[in-house]
Amino acid sequence: MSRKLFLGSSLLAVVVCAGALLAAADSQGVTVPDGFRNWFAVNSMIVTKDSAMFTQIGGMHIVYINAKGLPTLKAGGPYPYPDGTIFTDDVHDFTVKDGVYAEGPKKAVTVMIKDAKKYAETGGWGFQVFGGGDPTKPLVTDTKTACFVCHTPQKAQDFTFSTYIP
Repeated sequence: MSRKLFLGSSLLAVVVCAGALLAAADSQGVTVPDGFRNWFAVNSMIVTKDSAMFTQIGGMHIVYINAKGLPTLKAGGPYPYPDGTIFTDDVHDFTVKDGVYAEGPKKAVTVMIKDAKKYAETGGWGFQVFGGGDPTKPLVTDTKTACFVCHTPQKAQDFTFSTYIP
């Protein structure tokens, strides 16, 4: 009897652990878009070790937007962005030599996709971060606390930080 209980408990533990792994791997319908580096480059930034945010978002960032959202970005509104708008943040390590910053290996790709109905709880945006830019390695398990909380102060700009700089 105790052996059956032990085997049953072990099987339950394996199922629960497998479920947790699957939950961690859920990209919530957000994927890394093909060819995003050919989209419009919105802006860039380098977050160095001097920044308090380095451990969370350190690296060289290049933000892109697809053609669907570009007219809204360029006009500075009116908001919201149309459904189907996608922002990506291509994050790389970097090196500095003789005062020159150079792009290094890819750390992550962050993706925001607009679908007002599907992602109503997060301002109409789906969020995900993919480790190394690998679409099979989503890193965020709770986009409300990991992503949307930081974007909430940007509500007037449809929860986005990017602005058009001609």
